[in-house]
Amino acid sequence: QLQLVESGGGLVQPGESLRLSCTGSGGRFNNLAVGWFRQAPGKEREGVSEREGVSCIGSDGTPVYTDSVKGRFTISRDAAKKTVYLQMNNLKPDDTGVYFCAASGFSVRAMCSRPYADDFWGQGTQVTVSS
Repeated sequence: QLQLVESGGGLVQPGESLRLSCTGSGGRFNNLAVGWFRQAPGKEREGVSEREGVSCIGSDGTPVYTDSVKGRFTISRDAAKKTVYLQMNNLKPDDTGVYFCAASGFSVRAMCSRPYADDFWGQGTQVTVSS
């Protein structure tokens, strides 16, 4: 069974940067699409359906971004390390939330368009952007 572990969250001020990491183990990872989903403050107790796709990357490296992060976030993957990174620059308060990593057999665009409960999910990492 594939397991995903996220790291890299924290508290930063607007305009600062963070890099999130998602590492897979215990199953196939490199031939799956992998993505980052955000769950907004106040919705922490809600289910997978309340998560919004932020950025995803296909097994071939094709990236997808939601409009609000284009030009600020960059997603990449390192097959040797079975890790996907999300470099987040010029962070804004609206970027605040719990960021979950997911891995899916769907296409990268289908995966990022909506969260699928049957995909593999990590436990999440908190990102807080506040002055």
